[in-house]
Amino acid sequence: MNLTLWILQGLLAVVFAYSGLAKSTMSRQRLIASGQTGIALFPMPVVRVTAVSELLAVIGLLLPWATGTARVLTPLAAAGLCVVMIGAASSHTRLREPWAVAANVLLFAIALTVAVGRFGQLG
Repeated sequence: MNLTLWILQGLLAVVFAYSGLAKSTMSRQRLIASGQTGIALFPMPVVRVTAVSELLAVIGLLLPWATGTARVLTPLAAAGLCVVMIGAASSHTRLREPWAVAANVLLFAIALTVAVGRFGQLG
């Protein structure tokens, strides 16, 4: 189970590192053109805060569990990404983008698996 969780954490880290870096550096037009259409409903300061949240979650997914320091931060980071995916799915639903909603649901399920799995290993 530990190896599976590490693989899922790595997958989430890659996806959200890309997303967070893109949202923190690209213009609104470039983000939308690159497929990040869900940001169209939000002002750029909200997009930038989301980007920072995603990048902090990437750190939280990997470092605490790897170092054994403040390990509770890993499942909390995964739970935070669940919240981000709920917001993303809501945005893509309003934009009538079913494939994007499906991707959000998949990422939510992966993040939930990591959160539950790592919380279970804390005790």
